[in-house]
Amino acid sequence: MKRAAALALAALMLLTAGCAFESPRAKVSRSAVKPSQRSTPTFGEVYVVTKGDTLYSIAFRNNLDFHQLAEWNGIGSDYRINIGQRLHLTPPGAVAAGEVVTQAPSRGTSVPPALPTFDGAGTWEWPTRGTVARGFDAGGNKGLDIAGELGQIIVASRGGRVVYSGAALKGYGELVIIKHDEQYLSAYGYNRRRLVNEGEEVGPGQPIAELGEGPAQKPLLHFEIRDRGRPLDPRRLLPAR
Repeated sequence: MKRAAALALAALMLLTAGCAFESPRAKVSRSAVKPSQRSTPTFGEVYVVTKGDTLYSIAFRNNLDFHQLAEWNGIGSDYRINIGQRLHLTPPGAVAAGEVVTQAPSRGTSVPPALPTFDGAGTWEWPTRGTVARGFDAGGNKGLDIAGELGQIIVASRGGRVVYSGAALKGYGELVIIKHDEQYLSAYGYNRRRLVNEGEEVGPGQPIAELGEGPAQKPLLHFEIRDRGRPLDPRRLLPAR
């Protein structure tokens, strides 16, 4: 009788202990977190200059003000950069241990803050004829997509200096960027042919490219205006049609 009671007591203790522990498989499944829910540390990014890059194109690609990018990296007023040079894309002190070194375009998914209405409206002109196939969207499209005819002339929306003319920026095709002053840049993408080179001074309405095909293989111009690196809706500055 005593032996039977002891065995029953031992069985009860084992059952109770089993309830207090989970199998390794159950423990893993409860602690698993979806990748989209994990919070990852944010480190400053470093970009390595490659052939064809300019300070302006790097700033444009990363939605930065070229003045700030130059200041953060100790670059002079000539904005000269060299192949292999490492550029910090964040202010001094923001780059922590484990910094990311990249030669690819940054994600740029942050939505810029709302911009005020500008007094310069009416001083710009449309870069080509055609209808707006896709409008500005701060969280998506950073400019206007204008549908036209293949080969039609693209003109400078405002006078300035060509600071980029090439095809190194992914997603823009043959691209021209014009610096108008210390505040504004304009960009013209998806061109079939570029008619201007870096360093050229262009006047308002001067031909700078021929319209090419967009990602959908249809004639299209992608047009952007940047205010100190931030994309804005070009229709805030362009005359009404």
